[in-house]
Amino acid sequence: MNVKSLRRQRIKYTIRKKISGTAEKPRLSVFRSNTEIYAQLIDDVNGNTLASASSRQKGLVAQKSNKTEKSKLVGLAIAQRAAELGLLTCVFDRGGYLYHGRVKAVAEGAREGGLKF
Repeated sequence: MNVKSLRRQRIKYTIRKKISGTAEKPRLSVFRSNTEIYAQLIDDVNGNTLASASSRQKGLVAQKSNKTEKSKLVGLAIAQRAAELGLLTCVFDRGGYLYHGRVKAVAEGAREGGLKF
């Protein structure tokens, strides 16, 4: 592992010490690769993923847009899936990334979709 990924891992562990998701208020975890972005609603008490969305899904892949716009659509998609499960609130987990750019776009999209955090 390089220095940058080790630093992110340390930040991630610090964040995870402070926040945890439950079935009523799951954790919205964001993972950002170089080309794609993924979001999951996780119940940490039972260790279950309740819902997930990514920029690789059929509806999002077909749209020609930049990575930030796709991230916002992923946020809207995860909010829609949460609404189908009857979830209104969650805890945002930025996963060691800065709250900026694509990670911020996922959060804004989720808020637009109706999730509160």
